[in-house]
Amino acid sequence: MPLHGGRVPRWLADRMARLGRIIVEALILHYGRAEVLRRLAHPFWFQSFGAVMGMDWHSSGITTSVIAALRRGLEPVRDELGLYVCGGRGKQSRKTPAQLVAVGEQTGADGAALARTSRLVAKVDSAAVQDGFQIYLHSFIVAADGAWVVVQQGMDPSVRLARRYHWLSEGLRSFVDDPHHAIEGLRRKAAIRNLADGRAGGARQLTLNMVHDGPDRTLRAIRAALPAPAVQPAQLCLPHLVMPNHHDVRPRDVDERRLHATLAAAANADPHSFEELLLTPGLGARTLESLAMVAEVIHGKASRFTDPARFSLAHGGKDGHPFPVPIKVYDQTLSVLRSAVDAAKLGNDDKLAAIRRLDTQARALEPVVGGMGVAAYIEHERRLSKHYGGRTVNTKKRPTARRSRPPAPLPLF
Repeated sequence: MPLHGGRVPRWLADRMARLGRIIVEALILHYGRAEVLRRLAHPFWFQSFGAVMGMDWHSSGITTSVIAALRRGLEPVRDELGLYVCGGRGKQSRKTPAQLVAVGEQTGADGAALARTSRLVAKVDSAAVQDGFQIYLHSFIVAADGAWVVVQQGMDPSVRLARRYHWLSEGLRSFVDDPHHAIEGLRRKAAIRNLADGRAGGARQLTLNMVHDGPDRTLRAIRAALPAPAVQPAQLCLPHLVMPNHHDVRPRDVDERRLHATLAAAANADPHSFEELLLTPGLGARTLESLAMVAEVIHGKASRFTDPARFSLAHGGKDGHPFPVPIKVYDQTLSVLRSAVDAAKLGNDDKLAAIRRLDTQARALEPVVGGMGVAAYIEHERRLSKHYGGRTVNTKKRPTARRSRPPAPLPLF
């Protein structure tokens, strides 16, 4: 990802925290706590999660802002949900072991073991995997039963890039022998050396032997080293996520057929199936479009998140790309989701089930619908930005949404 600085304004950070909490609660209600950890461990889903929150869809800041939003959003309900967000960026990351020990004391999990795991995971990605990226963010999300996910990020200021690393306790057999499901990196300065690769067992043992034998053998080995490393077996072609450097969302960044299906599902929502949802005050066609994208973040399978930029079309981005954050739409989305989750907790899941059907309907329509292009859709949203209270990080004061009639429906199909 491009390495970007800057800040998340308070008006967006508050909304991100609320949306992050609601999505996590919905995931737990539908699929259980373990699924939240699995989603956070999926790089494509994580990027889409940040994009649907209104964060810059492609930059390094999506990692820090999503973790911060989860920490703030889940803090008041962490004991109720049994999910604890520890660590963070810079100095906050160094507090992770102590925070994990405290969580262990509160939940009965082995806090000392979790603290050791935190340190070990950070060391593997910063020392055992030598790729030129220095870890500066380390976040450890742990469940009350001791299951965990780690999301950490490294930077290489010389090339203005950041790289994110995901770990999941589920299925992990070893920290130093193929702990990663996949590693994909672009060679920029030198070869990427991965001592945690299963094929590097000999190298790890040789390293231990050299330490035990003292410095003389190491010096002799260095002097006798060959000028070029041996050719290693070719890696399999694995899916990988490389975010572009351009700020604007371009048609090639979005799977257009998926976008058409999402918009069609929102436009053709069956009133009989969505009665409770449609009765929500303030719910309009534009909010339904955002809800359909949020529904996919909650219910979509892994293969649905190969174009994270598409989810930025739900609530825009703080830098104005693909369009300013539509505050009015964002707040309506939050209101509908909050109402649906709260009702489901009390046993009435009609609204939450209706939101799920938006995702089901979108996938059913995907093979058969068409519509306008991505560029035209973005331009339409830009034209309506003032009506929706559009706002960016550079907006000096909150714009007032125009008190005019709603805009004419967009001829999507």
